Amino acid sequence: QVQLVESGGGLVLAGGSLRLSCAASGRTFSGYTMTWFRQAPGKDREFVATRSWSVGNTYYADSVKGRFTISRDNTKNTVYLQMNSLKPEDTAVYYCAARANPYSSSRSNDYDYWGQGTQVTVSS
Repeated sequence: QVQLVESGGGLVLAGGSLRLSCAASGRTFSGYTMTWFRQAPGKDREFVATRSWSVGNTYYADSVKGRFTISRDNTKNTVYLQMNSLKPEDTAVYYCAARANPYSSSRSNDYDYWGQGTQVTVSS
């Protein structure tokens, strides 16, 4: 059984930083793409960042480009999201998702496995 467990969320002042982690277990994740999404209250889930397995390319939503960095440690089956210069509009539940495909996608429907989410709240 595949499990994704996020951690690292919390309350932070605008301009601050947080580092989210997503630990994957249950199988070998070689060839899997792992991606971060987020969902703010009353809004649809939206793509944040992804890193392809195949060539290690990273892609970001325009709203976080230059402030967030996605990375992964394949030896630990863990993906990270370093979030700097946080803004109140970054407040959301952040989800980790895994896709049994080495190529990235920003579409949530393309993902097979999801974590339970971790709350990030940025106060002004």
